[in-house]
Amino acid sequence: MSIKADKWIRRMAQEHGMIEPFEYDQVRHAGDQRVISYGTSSYGYDVRCSDEFKVFTNIHSATVDPKYFDEKSFVDVKGDACVIPPNSFALARTVEYFRIPRNVLTICLGKSTYARCGIIVNVTPLEPEWEGHVTLEFSNTTNLPARIYANEGVAQMLFFESDEVCETSYKDRGGKYMGQRGVTLPRT
Repeated sequence: MSIKADKWIRRMAQEHGMIEPFEYDQVRHAGDQRVISYGTSSYGYDVRCSDEFKVFTNIHSATVDPKYFDEKSFVDVKGDACVIPPNSFALARTVEYFRIPRNVLTICLGKSTYARCGIIVNVTPLEPEWEGHVTLEFSNTTNLPARIYANEGVAQMLFFESDEVCETSYKDRGGKYMGQRGVTLPRT
């Protein structure tokens, strides 16, 4: 299993629709404004955060339970940025829609710009033949409010191609998050 380079990522995006929308190179400016970079890098693809957020709150004293998730656990925020309260958590999604090939496993790591601010980005692996918008989990580990910017880079996807095709893919087993769009909450 080896990590895939920029040439492979570009080819898979252009010929097989692996990433849509797709940026061929790193984008560092939007007009005359500097942005947190996104797009193709040497051995990965930096994804953007959409403008849809779900920020966890204790206003209704709900319990966060992955088996019985209460939608009153969060408030919806839409905008150019989202402020996550101190020691709190938010969900968002990527701008990009992914179609992972059957012989590829994709791992996501947060960008250093956010990590250096105490913001942890957590994403579970994108399994072979999974597709959808990626749900992004942001933890603000600081005792200060933290800002996440929409339509700018937040995390990097790394693609690992196996030397043999898996027997059963995410699609084969009918994974519950297949084809997700928007910010997707826990499903049981």
